[in-house]
Amino acid sequence: MKERITSTGSPRPIGPYSQAIVVDGLVFCSGQGPMDPETGAVIDGGIVPQTERTLRNLGAVLEAAGAGYADVLKTTCYLADIDEFAAFNEVYGRFFPDTPPARTTIEAARLPLDIRVEIEAIAKRP
Repeated sequence: MKERITSTGSPRPIGPYSQAIVVDGLVFCSGQGPMDPETGAVIDGGIVPQTERTLRNLGAVLEAAGAGYADVLKTTCYLADIDEFAAFNEVYGRFFPDTPPARTTIEAARLPLDIRVEIEAIAKRP
């Protein structure tokens, strides 16, 4: 049975999807981006603040699902410009300091709302 997860600490979905779905203790988080959860507006400032906001939004969804960053098994990260990888990676590393999850990072031709970064995750409830 699927359990739908909704978090007020993360922006509302901009389409017909759930923020996360839990099945058998696995948490499947939809891609999160750098939108302010209160206004829904994309935050300014480039890849560093956008990555920080994206990961905070992901954290809010994980928390609503009963999990946290340490429970993340796999992420898929989309960057608008792979040349921003080093700056993205530095911020990402602060959120996953110990036993980071498996990860794929790719450059996307264009992301929704012209954001710089989007991150989806799979976690396991503790």
